[in-house]
Amino acid sequence: MSAEVTRTVLAEDGVLLREGLSGLLERFGFAVAEAVGDARALEEAVRRHDPALVVTDIRMPPGYSDEGLRAAVRLRGERPGLAVVALSQYVEQSYASELLDSGGGAGVGYLLKERVADVEEFASQLRQVAAGGTVVDPEVVRRLLRRRRDPLERLSEREREVLAEIAEGRSNAAIARRLHVSEAAVGKHIGTILAKLDLPPDDDVNRRVMAVLAYLRDA
Repeated sequence: MSAEVTRTVLAEDGVLLREGLSGLLERFGFAVAEAVGDARALEEAVRRHDPALVVTDIRMPPGYSDEGLRAAVRLRGERPGLAVVALSQYVEQSYASELLDSGGGAGVGYLLKERVADVEEFASQLRQVAAGGTVVDPEVVRRLLRRRRDPLERLSEREREVLAEIAEGRSNAAIARRLHVSEAAVGKHIGTILAKLDLPPDDDVNRRVMAVLAYLRDA
């Protein structure tokens, strides 16, 4: 559990999931100032409590389209230092890049509910975003990359695997362990990926993710 308590606002329209997430967040050291069920209430709660972190669903009342995501973008516009994690079953391409670009790209995440397999890792990802990092589910990256197919098609299968690991915020050492290769091999793959995507090389994990997202925004 994190020694520092992070004031958090949670937005989820499903009451059972909302209560379950609230309990989970409290268990891992996040102080849930308020848990709400729609986008308007989310914006009001953030203005009322001034949290450090927002965890929000994307599709919420009244329209069940992208209300939560649009609210998150507005809140980031008002409060560039506000960390936001979009937690959804869907990849909403229309606002996803805008959210990931907001606040200079720091302190933001986009995770898919059905792909959260480990609660401790999930809590760690939230802490990473709250600390100013970036965490994006690799499936989100894959779907967004389809908007610009040609450069992606230059990547080998292994390079795509490494790109997915980069998107999750993992270091070279962590990627090497997960893919059972050497750190030197990972570094070589990353250099090749950035070259194929016409991006400058950078050893900083978060800035590498930002480079990928910047590339997507130019699509």
